[in-house]
Amino acid sequence: MARDDRQRTMILTGASRGIGHATVQRFNREGWRVITCSRHPFPSACPWGGGEDNHVQIDLADPNKTIAGIEVLRAKLGGRLDALVNNAGISPKAGDGGRLSTLDTDLRAWGHVFHVNFFASVILARGLKDELATAKGAVVNVTSIAGSRVHPFAGAAYATSKAALKALTREMAHDFGPLGVRVNAIAPGEVETSILSPGTDKIVEKLPLRRLGQPDEVASVIYFLCSDESSYVSGTEIEVNGGQHVG
Repeated sequence: MARDDRQRTMILTGASRGIGHATVQRFNREGWRVITCSRHPFPSACPWGGGEDNHVQIDLADPNKTIAGIEVLRAKLGGRLDALVNNAGISPKAGDGGRLSTLDTDLRAWGHVFHVNFFASVILARGLKDELATAKGAVVNVTSIAGSRVHPFAGAAYATSKAALKALTREMAHDFGPLGVRVNAIAPGEVETSILSPGTDKIVEKLPLRRLGQPDEVASVIYFLCSDESSYVSGTEIEVNGGQHVG
């Protein structure tokens, strides 16, 4: 809760599984109201307690629908937004499940990936800047270890979009700072989810911590960046990868 006992509100994209799901659970435990965004309707067997009233169906791959969705989100906020977490991301694969490189990624796939992974983040933040400013809120962009190196599984479009999102975080921190809004990023590495690529175990063998990360470990860093504990942190990217970035 906030210091004045007002319930805080977060908007989260990409909430259905993995890091997003764990983030919803963490913020719910802390007493936050979590509004989720997804291209899918609210699931009937939803594993968290926010309810259908706290879900907004938006296709983030379509900038016009994303812009239109901002008004729906604004109507649910009551003038204040304490945190925006841009977690949604897509990483298309080749027909055999392999990595798509710069040589074989279709131009339409590049556009699709960038609309979801990059443009939606700035569209939502800019569209909700007044609500963020009123609450002196925080924005967290979820990037990736793939944004800083060629990854054996993450495709070129995904990796490039995450590198761009890191740069966007820096620019947003500069621009939103005078509004009292902090903007940071986290860069997860190999996290144990239902969609791990075959061969991930070979990467884990070389990690300094020699293990996969857990979604709740990533969610804890997101929570830190949205809480008062990080009140003077802005414009940074925190690596959450067991030391993978030092290799």
